[in-house]
Amino acid sequence: MSFKDISQIAGSAMAAQSVRLNTVASNLANADSAGGSEAETYRARKPVFAAILDNGSGKLTPGSQVQVLDVVESAEPLRKAYEPDNPVADADGMVFYPNVNQVAEMTDMMAASRAFETNVEVLGRIKSMQASLLRLGES
Repeated sequence: MSFKDISQIAGSAMAAQSVRLNTVASNLANADSAGGSEAETYRARKPVFAAILDNGSGKLTPGSQVQVLDVVESAEPLRKAYEPDNPVADADGMVFYPNVNQVAEMTDMMAASRAFETNVEVLGRIKSMQASLLRLGES
């Protein structure tokens, strides 16, 4: 596997983790937003990743890149609360809140951040190895 292949794999992983971090940020930003109906209430979003095993040459490579297939809405039920004084309450006094689990989102954020940092470290190691190879030619 070439340094270029490794860099592309790490780069695709960093791009995927950036999407993951963006969805976590969106979920946390909307965690306490209220809606008057299920249709207008924010739903948590999650990215869907897939491994790309073929580099386009028709043969499998030892490593695989990451591709973001889609960002889908969670199917978990929304939280309902009886708040007749809330301005967005429906006719029955019910207010709907997003299905965002803030603890799970924070955990997901930490995992995505660590995965991103790991791939930055991989790129740093590749750069160091390439510099070492260039120094070998100087002797």
